[in-house]
Amino acid sequence: MRLKFPFIVALLAAISVPAFALNLNEAMSALGGAKESGQVGEQPNGYLGVVQASPRAQEIAELINGARRAEYQKVAQQNGIQLGDVEAIAGQKALDRTPSGQYIQLNGKWVKK
Repeated sequence: MRLKFPFIVALLAAISVPAFALNLNEAMSALGGAKESGQVGEQPNGYLGVVQASPRAQEIAELINGARRAEYQKVAQQNGIQLGDVEAIAGQKALDRTPSGQYIQLNGKWVKK
């Protein structure tokens, strides 16, 4: 029996966080608003970073970064390349796709694009 990736991520997220916390689907739904309000932004390493510290922003970033990491690992294994290479490619794409007015990290500093 082969389990689907989203199921595994959701299961791990459900097990690893308290009952009152966000699940991955809720975090993904909240991501757009969190980016627009400047709570989280894209980093060149392919992961979200917290721009304005809050428990909710941290939780959104952690859940989504966990799912991204799993997907990056899968892509790296399927293509016989290093995880760091996948992260760098994904990070550059995320920075490029970030709309004006949202935060990205450049040279270790948060800037509005």
